[in-house]
Amino acid sequence: MPATFRMTLAQLNPTLGDFAGNVAKARAAWDEGRAAGSQMVALTEMFLTGYQTQDLVMKPAFARAAMRAVADLAAEIKDGPALGIGAPHLRDGKLYNAYHVLHDGRIAATILKHELPNDSVFDEKRVFSAADIGGPYRIGPLRIGTPICEDAWHSEVCETLLETGADILLVPNGSPYHRGKPLVRTNLMVSRVVETGLPLVYLNMVGGQDDQVFDGASFVLNPGGELMVQLPQFDETVTHVDFAETADGWRALPGPKALIPPVVEADYRAMVLSLKDYLAKTGFDSVLLGLSGGVDSALVAAVAVDALGADRVRCVMLPSRYTSARSLEDAQAVARALGTRLDTVPIGGPQEAVGAALAPLFAGTTPGITEENIQSRLRGLLLMALSNKFGEMLLTTGNKSEMAVGYCTIYGDMNGGYNPLKDLYKTRVFATCRWRNANHRPWMAGPAGVVIPPGVIDKPPSAELRENQKDEDSLPPYEVLDAILEGLVENEASVADLVDQGFDRATVKRVEQLLYLSEYKRFQAAPGTRLTRRAFWLDRRYPIVNRWRDAT
Repeated sequence: MPATFRMTLAQLNPTLGDFAGNVAKARAAWDEGRAAGSQMVALTEMFLTGYQTQDLVMKPAFARAAMRAVADLAAEIKDGPALGIGAPHLRDGKLYNAYHVLHDGRIAATILKHELPNDSVFDEKRVFSAADIGGPYRIGPLRIGTPICEDAWHSEVCETLLETGADILLVPNGSPYHRGKPLVRTNLMVSRVVETGLPLVYLNMVGGQDDQVFDGASFVLNPGGELMVQLPQFDETVTHVDFAETADGWRALPGPKALIPPVVEADYRAMVLSLKDYLAKTGFDSVLLGLSGGVDSALVAAVAVDALGADRVRCVMLPSRYTSARSLEDAQAVARALGTRLDTVPIGGPQEAVGAALAPLFAGTTPGITEENIQSRLRGLLLMALSNKFGEMLLTTGNKSEMAVGYCTIYGDMNGGYNPLKDLYKTRVFATCRWRNANHRPWMAGPAGVVIPPGVIDKPPSAELRENQKDEDSLPPYEVLDAILEGLVENEASVADLVDQGFDRATVKRVEQLLYLSEYKRFQAAPGTRLTRRAFWLDRRYPIVNRWRDAT
């Protein structure tokens, strides 16, 4: 009989700093693996602590407590499969990102990460030491090489593991989502199996952590790049994968193959999951938001209801004398379709009181943006009062286009604890609303059908802070603005590059100026779901004080 090996893949959602909770999840997965006759249960990178820890892991008490938790877990799990779990490791005064293999009541092997990512959202060279490349470890009949996350993005580590006797590669990951990420991972791992001729298990965590969303989508490849197993994107799952020894070496046997959703669905799911986890992991169980009758707040309301259920979402309409009857009707229609509570708090009285208080100082000046911003800040004040009184986290509703050019009011509509739309350009807001109206999934807590009336999506966007105001009075049309922003932000294109693509130079220069001038607002903005490789915060770190402008 040829040798066989069963490995249990635990694609799970840890909580950063919750050692006891993460150990309980690891233990439950180990129990499932033992019941299924597995020889090894595998968890993801830094699972015991949660990921990313950022500077917290440099606190000696944190790292030592994590190591004690690993040792305690090893002592508990006897008479069963090995357990692979990510956690930090202190050795000779240096801190490492490590993967620990627990077996027969002890830590049987500790693998240390060699390649430390130091780009995009990652700063691992800041917190960890790079280790020498290690070798494989044996579990039963199998010698397993474990390149940790970034290690598998470089051929050197995997080829060294092949040369030192590995039969398969197990890659534990903490790989956050961005648009198109599953294909990037698959292409890179296909390169590794082609180079080494070894089967490869790519195991990724799921769940939200601050702005980042870990989307799972784990998979197993055979030599040649044949996909044998595909786990779902964004869902927790425990799956058993079988390997068999053949004349050509070890091979994975066919298993489940989940479909990876299209980008518009993946983005929406990421927003729902990140909001749900941000609330659960910070101790909030309900939210509120200002529902203006516009498309952005309608989409945030839909995301919130799909994440939490309608009974945990409060919408608030805060009309001024500039609020149209159409906006009042649209807000009511959205709340009714989603099933949420809708409160109305007019701001006319507070607006008059503030105007009267400032009148002596404003005498002789012309009303303008200052007076418009007072309305936004009054709304922010009233919403924060409700948040404080009832313990509901306030959600902000600005999209990436607005955040990019500063078409938002600091201490006003930027108030709040989280922003699901922070990395979603306005043109994608429209497309996402249409997708949600046409689709419903089991993971959505909200109702099926049209939840954002088409009239909300199709009407000209307006902040309604003065008579007959439209966004296009202050900004280029969103299809133009977003295309320019994608060039400047996502691609770091020059002004000349964009002019060569057909954009008006004066318009590009104006957008560039707004982008740089608004850095201070983004510095104080609420965190929000990362959907792209150039989200505002860790992906794109620009100075607030900056006089340079592109002269091309």
